[in-house]
Amino acid sequence: MTIQKHFILVLSYLVTLLIISVAQAKEFHLPNTHIVPINDTQLARQYELLITLPDGYNKNAKKPYPVVYYTDAPMHVSLLSSASNFILNETILVGISWQTNTTGALKKRGVSASRVRDYSINESSNAARQAKYQYGQASTHLAFIRNTVFQYIEKNYAADPSNRTYFGFSLGGLFGAYILTAHPDTFKNYILGSPALRGDIPLLTKLSNNHTHLNANVFISYGALESKLADHVNEFIDVLQKRNDNSLKLQTAVIDAAGHSDSFPMVGVRSIMWLSSLTDIKTH
Repeated sequence: MTIQKHFILVLSYLVTLLIISVAQAKEFHLPNTHIVPINDTQLARQYELLITLPDGYNKNAKKPYPVVYYTDAPMHVSLLSSASNFILNETILVGISWQTNTTGALKKRGVSASRVRDYSINESSNAARQAKYQYGQASTHLAFIRNTVFQYIEKNYAADPSNRTYFGFSLGGLFGAYILTAHPDTFKNYILGSPALRGDIPLLTKLSNNHTHLNANVFISYGALESKLADHVNEFIDVLQKRNDNSLKLQTAVIDAAGHSDSFPMVGVRSIMWLSSLTDIKTH
């Protein structure tokens, strides 16, 4: 047998092994997690809900389950479901995805492009960018969550409408700050990780002043290396503290030696630990 024929024989054998290996591979799915498509029928926008049920979930439970709702679901589902599994018990997680049927400039920008539209509260001063990406539609997205997402979850699962928590990071944190100040009754607990608040404090302050009481537990954090973002977050914290609102329970945390992206894992774990310390959240 020539060297060339020997090489071809070995290569064919290796390719066969590779094909067998790929055929035997299995896709991993998070335990107790399933995906449900959901539509914003008012705007013909399609989303997905990533729903994680606790071990031993019982739809007919005598006492309904607290629910943690979070945005940017594809990015956050793994960490939050893992942290919840170890720290919380008998709590449902509901992740809200980005729009799955975007078109035009949003589609070209990528799968997460709708977040810049859905989580932002002010329009862009750049007319061309505003026309492309449609900034400032947080109120529209919140209406979808309040009127459609809540209704679906509370109709189909043993979910407690009086015990909802919001988790958002970066732009999702801005969205959470908007909900807290515009419609504080939407959630009982708010977790705002490194909220992207640049330029938004005046509007948030105005919205906050429309309410005598916010009636919420709030956890706000950012990374110690986020120097520019920290100024805006601390300004927002100051706005909340100056309300002297006894119905508002505020907890803040600075993540040591962390910037924006790398603060997220610690924010996820520490905020879930904070949530578990609240007396009306069931824990192990």
